Amino acid sequence: MNKNNVVPVLRLENVARHYGELVIVEEIDFTLKAGETVALLGPSGSGKSSLLHIAGLLETASVGEVHILGRPTSKLNDAERTHIRRNTLGFVYQFHHLLPEFTALGNVALPQLIAGEKRKTAEAEARRLLTLMGLGERVEHQPGQLSGGEQQRTAIARALANNPNILLADEPTGNLDPKTSDVVFDALLKLVRNEGLSALIATHDQRLANRMDRILVIRDQRLVPAEKTEI
Repeated sequence: MNKNNVVPVLRLENVARHYGELVIVEEIDFTLKAGETVALLGPSGSGKSSLLHIAGLLETASVGEVHILGRPTSKLNDAERTHIRRNTLGFVYQFHHLLPEFTALGNVALPQLIAGEKRKTAEAEARRLLTLMGLGERVEHQPGQLSGGEQQRTAIARALANNPNILLADEPTGNLDPKTSDVVFDALLKLVRNEGLSALIATHDQRLANRMDRILVIRDQRLVPAEKTEI
């Protein structure tokens, strides 16, 4: 097969998002290839989160089309969009949003159980992912017994529990100190690459962006390529 003809896992086609007269992003054309990691840069309020929410079918674009695995999504009903989010997309946010009454293992197994997986299988996969994130000795700890970095690594494992094709991450290390941020980002990139995922990761940290395959920046509501820089 000609690699140039391979359908991208994610494609945004002439996407715009407006709130009344307020333009958040416009004329966004973007493709994410299988196995590619892309950094999304931009100051707070530039539209990074909105763009990720559109890509993840959490918001609907005012204009344009979002294609996931080659499938246009604008005319899908809520159940179809939910199915794609559950089975094709993984989400990581700045705050971990772990359930405090569950262990790390329980938090990571939960999305699989909701999807109908057997408990034994779900827990085995959760244990595998947590071990890959360096948390093999912490699986029975509740979030309150974990450090901030461990909580975020647990959240990353949970995002990958249903074996998605695409990881969307919104400032996944933005709430961590620089040293912990490096540890978490190391684990995230290693897991993404080991699992063969594609990832679109919003960050304000140029150092972290430099470690991804490509960098894009939102400037004047539009998405433009950026160069890796020396820090």
